[in-house]
Amino acid sequence: MFGTMQRGANAYANIGVETGVVAASPHKLITMLFDGALVAIAMGEKYMKGGDIKNKGESITKAILIIESGLRASLNKNVGGELAMNLDALYEYMGRRLFTANVENSVEILTEVHGLLDGLRDAWEAIAPTTLNQPQAAA
Repeated sequence: MFGTMQRGANAYANIGVETGVVAASPHKLITMLFDGALVAIAMGEKYMKGGDIKNKGESITKAILIIESGLRASLNKNVGGELAMNLDALYEYMGRRLFTANVENSVEILTEVHGLLDGLRDAWEAIAPTTLNQPQAAA
């Protein structure tokens, strides 16, 4: 009559994600894109190893879309210069590799792209802007 418990939990989770996106800084939004792509790749690997072709394809496609329509699309090549151009080429490479991983059922390629993204995420986090509201660490 009122829906399933799972539907309610999913709705609650979606509201939490939407609220996080609305409240996030531009830097945090990029971090969220990295996290989403990393989770999608990990899930794609899980489904690939389990022989679940449908969910494998959906997960890898989700990762490609996050990289192409999120990370790659957010690059400002006019301001970012050579760094933005290099990231653009790297994101394009990752998208192609993920497509190949999906077609060839290659865990190795998923691992490669996951490692590249994880390294970029770590670098991105290292340059996180500090805010005045954060407590200062003791010297």
